[in-house]
Amino acid sequence: MANQPYTHSKRKQGTETSSFGTSGRVNHDSTKFYNSRLYEGLNNSKKVKFVENEIPKKYLNKIFYKSSEKMDELPDNSVHLMITSPPYNVSKEYDNDLSLNEYLDLLNSVWKETYRVLVPGGRACINVANLGRKPYIPLHSYIIEGMQKIGFFMRGEILWNKASSASPSTAWGSWLSASNPVLRDIHEYILVFSKDSFSRKKGKKENTIKKKEFLEWTKSIWTFPAVSAKKIGHPAPFPEELPHRLIQLYSFKDDVILDPFVGSGTACLSALKDGRNYVAYDNDQDYIELAKNRISTYRNKLDIFEYIEK
Repeated sequence: MANQPYTHSKRKQGTETSSFGTSGRVNHDSTKFYNSRLYEGLNNSKKVKFVENEIPKKYLNKIFYKSSEKMDELPDNSVHLMITSPPYNVSKEYDNDLSLNEYLDLLNSVWKETYRVLVPGGRACINVANLGRKPYIPLHSYIIEGMQKIGFFMRGEILWNKASSASPSTAWGSWLSASNPVLRDIHEYILVFSKDSFSRKKGKKENTIKKKEFLEWTKSIWTFPAVSAKKIGHPAPFPEELPHRLIQLYSFKDDVILDPFVGSGTACLSALKDGRNYVAYDNDQDYIELAKNRISTYRNKLDIFEYIEK
């Protein structure tokens, strides 16, 4: 057999899905995997029209005292990223005593309205903890099911590891006995979804995330402590680190961030600090005032800093 000429391509050969998988991810062709029967009915191949409508300026950077089941102030396809942690309906002072079905109906009403206002490719991030032990209520799985029925694509889930700030006093059930040991959750979920498309059109918008952050925050486990409810003044606040990472990872500079359950206003505060706009809702006047005070305090500090610099 004649010798074949040796050729060398400067372009690295890509990998594709194989019987035993592959460790290579650069230039990886996963067409074979996504065309498999496992994904029958899950891929949405419809052509997406990328539309972005502007929110009237008078509604930007505002918190509305009303239910987010109707966000009349926001046009269709106008919000870029939703970040929230819904009230848990566990008889805290800000909760209503709803049945599980009533509670899920409320959430799904808000998620449907969120779907309407998100731009194509816009993301929805929901921080949630599971509840109870008798039996354990996997709230995150109910939310996933509801979001997928509405039409959201699930992008993944992040486990927020709160181990460093976990309470040592949580009940263990039966002590040192197989009779009834109870697991202690030291994590919460951050569920990530998108509307209509897995990608967003960048256009002339500016990314603000750094390489080191991108490499670290695209991992599925995040470790940072919770914050003191007493210090913030809300029964279930999340730390600024949580929305900060999501804002950097899933939005561009000057995008609009939505929080339909504003609580203590942490998502709004992070949006401002990261050079984004916000719109938020809550039906508890006291927490709206708390959120506004936190935002006002930050803006006053910023004004003082700018004055000193000048």
